Amino acid sequence: MRILIFVEENGGDWHAMRLKRALLARGADVTVSCLKACAFDTRAAGGLDIPGCPDGLPDGVFVRSISAGSLEEITFRLGILHALEACGVRVWNGPRAIERCVDKSTATFLLQRAGLPVPQTRTVEGRARALAGLEGRSMPIVVKPLFGSQGNGVRRIDSPDDLPEPDALGGVYYLQEYLRDPAAHAHEDWRIFVSAGRVLSAMIRRSADWITNVHQGAEPAPLIPDADATRLALLATAAVGADYAGVDLICAADGRLLVLEINSNPAWKGLQSVTATDIATALAEDFLAAVRAGARA
Repeated sequence: MRILIFVEENGGDWHAMRLKRALLARGADVTVSCLKACAFDTRAAGGLDIPGCPDGLPDGVFVRSISAGSLEEITFRLGILHALEACGVRVWNGPRAIERCVDKSTATFLLQRAGLPVPQTRTVEGRARALAGLEGRSMPIVVKPLFGSQGNGVRRIDSPDDLPEPDALGGVYYLQEYLRDPAAHAHEDWRIFVSAGRVLSAMIRRSADWITNVHQGAEPAPLIPDADATRLALLATAAVGADYAGVDLICAADGRLLVLEINSNPAWKGLQSVTATDIATALAEDFLAAVRAGARA
């Protein structure tokens, strides 16, 4: 099978290289490229010019990253993924799932609509509307960029006066209840890694800071999720239509287990350090099975 991995830049990161090695070991012909190098071209077969695929489109595409960019650039790259799907290429995760997860407000809406417990969240445009929505709400409140990952740009505000200016958030305010114990000196949440309808592995992320992303310095620890955590992770992944996902769960100060976020392009380097499961191998096998199933269909 001809497989294409889309990464941040040509060559890829630690994750892409491990995935490529696992795919090659299973007989796939693998090319690594990036979406920003692709083109819509009416002269090309199928209307697409995909680097590394001069003789036709690949059988499957694994999306490791769509890369940061302007609204126009991101729309263009997602358009390439939509076009590949329209041409019969199996895309993992597909553009629809990526769109749902990258927009935190849409993801939260879909999780709540699926009946899953989520933090109290309000998303509005403009600082005046954000301030109006804070009236009567207890502090602190967490403010997150609508588009963002790895804890970047996340803030905790203790009063409405601390609300950032619109330019810091692209004009959209994603406001969420603060779930941790304000008096605690250590914090944790759980990352559940799901692929093809099952939990591959999980970890606890612990930090002295209230932001518990491994990228921000949190320490990973092994976790065997219980039935409730497993159920929430699987239902959350299904709610956004993802083939694979990193689902973040948090136990609030009052004991509630909530779905905090879902990531359609999750990293797993920290998780791999605390699990015996070879995550890249499992992802490669699940992905190739999906590509074969699509070819048969």
